[in-house]
Amino acid sequence: MKLLIVDDDPLVCQSLRLLLGKEEDFEVIGAARNGEEAVAFCRRESPDIVLMDIQMPVMDGIESTKIIKHEQPSVHILMLTTFKDEKNIRLALQAGAEGYLLKSSSIDKMAAQIRALMSGMMVLHPDVLKTIIEPERKMIEGLTKRELDIVECVAQGLSNKEIGEQLALSDGTVRNMLTVILDKLELRDRTQLAIYYWQRHEA
Repeated sequence: MKLLIVDDDPLVCQSLRLLLGKEEDFEVIGAARNGEEAVAFCRRESPDIVLMDIQMPVMDGIESTKIIKHEQPSVHILMLTTFKDEKNIRLALQAGAEGYLLKSSSIDKMAAQIRALMSGMMVLHPDVLKTIIEPERKMIEGLTKRELDIVECVAQGLSNKEIGEQLALSDGTVRNMLTVILDKLELRDRTQLAIYYWQRHEA
């Protein structure tokens, strides 16, 4: 898969390019110093994954994510930053980012999360999950309590098997209930479901 690294720190770009480039299934096709360069690069090259920093000069990662996802919805964007405050996390997800990792993540973990994102999963650093998931439950209209349990598990990035283990349900039951939930909410997939959940849980 083709990766673009976006960060205003040349050392970060160089390190990520070197380390991620060692993965057999990754090809780092470029680096950008700010959001404006990232938008231009995506228009030219259409990478599979963009590793996007948040705070950069000229154009930040949030704004460039909005533009890239609007113009090229098939480009996956993974925020890679030092910031784990709730505001930045929510803004990034609302802009269209499908993942949010911290730069403190190990390269092995980062590579695994990139692959998970490409397979259709939303990926979040554990510290980010703690920040964003509120302790109180907010009911979603039209869903039962059990269905809400499943939605919350999806929002935490759990697989169907993990959801089944946590809620004492079979894999088939989880799949069937997810189909019903997506139909009720008129959503396409579990990534949209996770985003829908977080958008409704804004502070």
